[in-house]
Amino acid sequence: MKVYSQVTFFYYQDLKTACDFYEKIFKFEVVQDQKMAKIYRIGKSFFGVVDGKKGSLRPKSENATMLTLIVDDVHEWYDYLKANNVKEIKGPASGTYIESAFFMDPGGYVIEIQKFQNSDVQKEFE
Repeated sequence: MKVYSQVTFFYYQDLKTACDFYEKIFKFEVVQDQKMAKIYRIGKSFFGVVDGKKGSLRPKSENATMLTLIVDDVHEWYDYLKANNVKEIKGPASGTYIESAFFMDPGGYVIEIQKFQNSDVQKEFE
């Protein structure tokens, strides 16, 4: 038995807006377009957006799921997302293990941009 990979799916009322957001702002690579869903490659992982009217689940008004993106420079990404009018939740902050900032996507999902303070740990995700 073997697990080959994983895909995390988020469900949206407006699929086109979500796809435009992730393709234009983050420039995620489309791996598969299923028309009612798209799957993107994000480094070593996969992320999917699904039409909430057609998928297995329905979008919620409040989502308890977060997409964390491991980045090279939190401040650079923060400035880029702000310049592209992505809704900010919390600006850059540093803790013992990570530096991060939080934004919101068009469907109400939280996006965390994060960098590990320990360079050896950071390399595990590159």
